[in-house]
Amino acid sequence: MNKKSRSLTSAIATALAITLIIPSVTANAESIEDLKSQQQELNKKESKLQSTIQEKSKKITKNESKMDHIMEQISKLDKKILKTDHKIKKALEKIDKTNSEIDILKDSIDDLEQKIEERDQLLLQRARAIQEHGGEVSYLDVVLKAKSIGDFIDRVSAVNTLLEADRMILQEQRDDKNKLEEQKATLEEKLQKQELYRDELNSLRQSLDEKKKDKDHLIDQLEAEQDHLKSEKKLLEKEYSEALNISKKVQKEIEKEQARLAEVARKQAEAASKSSSTTAVSNSGETGNIPEVASGTWTKPTNGTLTSGFGWRNIGAGPEFHYGVDLANKIGTPVVAAADGVVFKASPLSTYGNVIMITHSINGHTFTTVYAHLSGYNSTVGQSVKKGQVIGYMGNTGRSFGSHLHFEIHTTAWQGQSVGAVNPLRYISL
Repeated sequence: MNKKSRSLTSAIATALAITLIIPSVTANAESIEDLKSQQQELNKKESKLQSTIQEKSKKITKNESKMDHIMEQISKLDKKILKTDHKIKKALEKIDKTNSEIDILKDSIDDLEQKIEERDQLLLQRARAIQEHGGEVSYLDVVLKAKSIGDFIDRVSAVNTLLEADRMILQEQRDDKNKLEEQKATLEEKLQKQELYRDELNSLRQSLDEKKKDKDHLIDQLEAEQDHLKSEKKLLEKEYSEALNISKKVQKEIEKEQARLAEVARKQAEAASKSSSTTAVSNSGETGNIPEVASGTWTKPTNGTLTSGFGWRNIGAGPEFHYGVDLANKIGTPVVAAADGVVFKASPLSTYGNVIMITHSINGHTFTTVYAHLSGYNSTVGQSVKKGQVIGYMGNTGRSFGSHLHFEIHTTAWQGQSVGAVNPLRYISL
């Protein structure tokens, strides 16, 4: 901050000095007193100029300190948001697990009820048969009507088998009815737990929404301070970040390709919304520093330290506007898709270096994400990617001063760097 303030203070001094009309001292002054008077006037103006510079410098320092404080608050909120998001994922896992257990119990209850019903019918038929043939005496008649000892033994054995079968049927019926009652009680208990899990989930989501609103409010403050700082610093109308210079032809080609793939992304988003199941992200073969996937629509694109935020900055080439955020880490760190979408560019582009651009269709609205300065690609043009899927690797290509990811979010289809660019921290938590 100090180095930046000094360079900006120098710029202010130059700007203010130009606007001052300093009278020249001529050799035709009538007297020494006139010369002294002019010198005093010059000294006053120089003193006033220095005072103005100091005043501006204090305001600059104050604003920058305020922005640093806001960023600290945003960072703390991000940690709370990530922690809450992790709890939401755990709650969703518990709900999914309980749903599976409930489905298994319901199937088991259905099977038991069917078996009990079938046995009820069998026992009813047995009762009718006994009643029609004289009740219990029928078994005795069967034995007494034996024609020989062998026949008698066979008849006794048959009667015992029938009686044992009846006893087994009755015992199984009692056991299954008891089991049915137990499973119904367990089912009721799990349904009650499920309600508690859902209440917990709703509470967590409400808490998450409130934290995100607080974060948006802080970002509003940050951007207001940046605008104020812009006024205080008398920044030049030189708004650039990556010094992105591309021809109109290339720009039109990019826009045409994105328009085509935006329709693909829209259809995929519609298909996904009709399906209640979620598709797991597969990063097979990837090891190491892959960021945890958030539960919402967006997730952070990589693991790294925030080295430059969205807004005005000075990295040595004068005041400039930074249209994204920079996350620094070692070369080769995995970079993932921030949301579901379709890749519409994966190649070098001007000072972006190796860049990937993705078209997203979210609630019927088109977004664009940009991942610049990559060392390599793990995706191709036209490929559909899921949130959290590895698409490339962090690098130091293009206009870059060290290994990092320059990440942008645009609330529009790609129309150039400055169109629709928003602070990514509104959508992702670091």
